[in-house]
Amino acid sequence: MISGKQGGKHRRRIRIAVPAAAAAIAAAVAGAMLMAPANAAADPLPKPTIKPVISSATQAELEARLEAAAQKAEEPSKGAKFSGSSGSSVDPKVIGGTETSISSAPWMAQLFYEDGDNSFFCGGAVIAPTKILTAAHCVKGADWKNKGVVVTGTETLATDANHGGTVTGVWRQWNHPSYSDYTLDNDIAVLTLAYPVTAKPINITKSDDTTSYKPGTTATVYGWGRTTSTNNDISPTLKKASLPINSDATCADWQLGGEFIPKHMVCAGNPASGQDDGTTTACNGDSGGPLVVGGKIVGVVSWGIQDCVEKGAYSVYSKVSWYAGSVVPRVDDANITNDHRSDVLARRSASDGTLYYYASKGTSFATRVSAGNYSGTNVILQTDLNRDDYEDMVIRTTAGDVWWSHYVPSTGEWADTRIATGWKTRKQIIVPGDVTGDAVPDLLSVDSAGVLWIYPGKGNGTFSARVQVGTGWSQFNSVRGNGDFTGDGKADLIVRKASTSEMFLYKGTGKAGTTAFAAKQKVRTWSGYNAFDAAGDVTGDGKADYLARTPGGTLYLYPGTGKASSEIFATRITIGTGWQQYNIFG
Repeated sequence: MISGKQGGKHRRRIRIAVPAAAAAIAAAVAGAMLMAPANAAADPLPKPTIKPVISSATQAELEARLEAAAQKAEEPSKGAKFSGSSGSSVDPKVIGGTETSISSAPWMAQLFYEDGDNSFFCGGAVIAPTKILTAAHCVKGADWKNKGVVVTGTETLATDANHGGTVTGVWRQWNHPSYSDYTLDNDIAVLTLAYPVTAKPINITKSDDTTSYKPGTTATVYGWGRTTSTNNDISPTLKKASLPINSDATCADWQLGGEFIPKHMVCAGNPASGQDDGTTTACNGDSGGPLVVGGKIVGVVSWGIQDCVEKGAYSVYSKVSWYAGSVVPRVDDANITNDHRSDVLARRSASDGTLYYYASKGTSFATRVSAGNYSGTNVILQTDLNRDDYEDMVIRTTAGDVWWSHYVPSTGEWADTRIATGWKTRKQIIVPGDVTGDAVPDLLSVDSAGVLWIYPGKGNGTFSARVQVGTGWSQFNSVRGNGDFTGDGKADLIVRKASTSEMFLYKGTGKAGTTAFAAKQKVRTWSGYNAFDAAGDVTGDGKADYLARTPGGTLYLYPGTGKASSEIFATRITIGTGWQQYNIFG
């Protein structure tokens, strides 16, 4: 898995990807919650007239693509070079460790890229049903939608035609915008699959995690990489190895040329012995794979020294805690147009009741499109409760029933599941994302007594027993949230105090109960608005944005800055007039 420079300060790092030939790119819930069948006869909801459109290669095309890529990965060129490595030759491999089964790491994924002599292989991890965490050097510059394929659900490398895994196409790709192909800084990326997989996801660590990175902490790396420094043998079966986390000082001292970047990178393992015997390390072929501590990903295999066993060398990983705020928005980015930008829902007055989708163009919206008549509702919110990357809606009817309206890819139709009854007097309903830190979206509500409750999601439209957060929430006439306003990867809330028009941030902590949010922090005073919407990341920059409407009907977009201060939003952008016709935003 490792690469690098030859000798002292002139050793060159090589990516740990496996380019096969030439250059690689590089309920029942306590309280009033209950479940009802999706086809309940009393279903009062219309079926949305808009359906997501996701294109993918046919299964036969994906299988053919995989076969072609697997042949290249099985017989790599001894003289392969990684782009950006300034001429370092590569002899890809994985060293040490033991074989393991997919049941011990059900989230492991194989990434095959078919591009003739530029074909290559990387590892990855399923972090949501349609999301694969991997390395940026496996993604940037590649066309994963048209040339890539992902295999999940098997410990057998897909070079074996009888691997038994699930073969899935890629719908879109994202790599960190500041990734450097030369330094391998910010080497982290997310692939979005065309369809959800059944592989059990693994969570990533949080931005405030320091415990996992204490020197000496045992971590586990997984991959199918090479098994020796003397030939190109790929491990036909998933392997794992236990490695101790090292201090930044240890990593920096080893890398005399300054290639190791503290905070952004972490290195692990005992110093290599100089030969296979006595060395346990990640190596070429494991690129993009996970380094796991305590059941969470703390690192992504990034780079190392050529041949992996140079005496004193370590394997280097992207430090996931540093990138949590960048990765989470790319996991929670479901929207009707599937383009990384949150769209806006707006329903006209009850006498008309038409619900419209406004597709985001970044700092403006496309022409509205009708989604049907929703005159019998009084809450409509965007969400993705099952994290399948298809936009869902949480809807409350005037009768007080709360429904989860979700698109089912296998049928091409929308289904409705009742998730609560008797909620007519609930003052607020919010679906901000993952509040409790378990990688599953949650639902919140403020009851008639002003108590804020969390209903922890199970990822399938059902919820665990509710947990009380606190009282006194009746003072707020707007409680909104959809994503991360502060850049730390945790869901937050923005509230407005009715008596003073003050806007407060409740910063999420990733926990449940009374500690779910930090103490409120004033960020603005907005007396000139009478409607608000936290639609999510409208601009597509990975930061949650906010919308506010004046009584005269002018709608403004406030782009998020990621700052937990009075500068939480950038200068407002005028969207347009005439928005007074809408009385529900979601």
